[in-house]
Amino acid sequence: MKYKVVSAEEAVKIVKSKDKVYIQAASAVPQVLIRALTARHEELRGVEICQLHTEGEAPYANPELRESFHVNSFFIGKNVRHTLKAGNGSYTPVFLSELPLLFKRNIVDLQVALIHVSVPDIHGYCSLGVSVEATVAAIENADYVIAQVNKQMPRTFGDGIIHVSEVDAFVECDEPLPAHPVVEPTEIENKIGNNVASLIEDRSTLQMGIGSIPNAVLTKLVNHKDLGLHTEMFSDGVIDLILKDVINGNHKGINPGRALATFLMGSQRLYDYVDDNPYIEMRTSDYVNDISIIKQNPKMVAINSAIEVDVTGQVCADSIGAKMYSGVGGQMDFIRGASLSENGKAIIALPSITRKGVSRIVPALKPGAGVVTTRSHVHYIVTEYGIANLYGKTIKQRVKALTEIAHPDHRETIDKQYFDLIRG
Repeated sequence: MKYKVVSAEEAVKIVKSKDKVYIQAASAVPQVLIRALTARHEELRGVEICQLHTEGEAPYANPELRESFHVNSFFIGKNVRHTLKAGNGSYTPVFLSELPLLFKRNIVDLQVALIHVSVPDIHGYCSLGVSVEATVAAIENADYVIAQVNKQMPRTFGDGIIHVSEVDAFVECDEPLPAHPVVEPTEIENKIGNNVASLIEDRSTLQMGIGSIPNAVLTKLVNHKDLGLHTEMFSDGVIDLILKDVINGNHKGINPGRALATFLMGSQRLYDYVDDNPYIEMRTSDYVNDISIIKQNPKMVAINSAIEVDVTGQVCADSIGAKMYSGVGGQMDFIRGASLSENGKAIIALPSITRKGVSRIVPALKPGAGVVTTRSHVHYIVTEYGIANLYGKTIKQRVKALTEIAHPDHRETIDKQYFDLIRG
């Protein structure tokens, strides 16, 4: 089906000073449109760029352009982390399950949505490809929608199918998506992977993120049977398990026989695998991350990470002290959903120490640290030294269990400092 194509420079002329502009997330970030918008910085003032984590360049986040652009991050990625200190960026805490509501209720009143889609089919339908998250809500509630149409954007199924009539301007391109190489897990990560895998039963449904620990877990599941996938995002690690029929989704409580996600990040192999693959179902984050949906999967296993955990079970996952580092994301959505699932398991997995040897299990969180998962929500904490099951445990029992899976060099200090704290 024919659709009107314009240049990127022409398309972004619609953006005015003081507008709020949403940018599609993760590996679907529309770089051609971003470059064209940033090039207009001299004639724009006070444009608010609203975004989740985005891959690749973020030229609008340059502090020198602070008069033109302000970054409002709902999850802070590496490419915009500096804006918080420089003053040309802010962080809005929000559960990923609730982000679409900010647009639907006009709490964040969007004027423009910049999206990234596959080439339309013969019926005029494009796909949002590897990132759906809150983009559908942005499209439905923005005044104006500009689509970067990319021959290399995979066509995926689910909520991200949109008709060309929903888009106001199209800009064509042919460029690869940002890719994440698959990195081999370290010895410590493999030990954590083994510990987490020991908690996963056959017929479980999995949620995990990107990175070496989730990768390590997935490599330990080759002998499991009939696993499912209902996850905020996934990467290359699931492909071989799907091909080997380890992950088949046959026993999921909701969307059986499909692998469910709201965005994807990985290598070109992943993007090729999901292209035109009906087994992969991409849904909006207010569906994928909805606790009432997640809990319908029996044996739901949520695997998330943390920056530090105190000995009572408080989990800090979004900041280093008061310094914001990432975001709330979907951790609590899945921790709670898995906890309410029949025989579900909510897991926080992390190395016992940082690369500099600092303990990540601590007597008390750093001053200003955010609690993403509360001590009453947390169930399992896993390090390379073992598994602490905190559910139903007293504070004293938790202190003992978490001290036992801390790094041996820090155990005595952690225990002593905690009891010094409570004695006043």
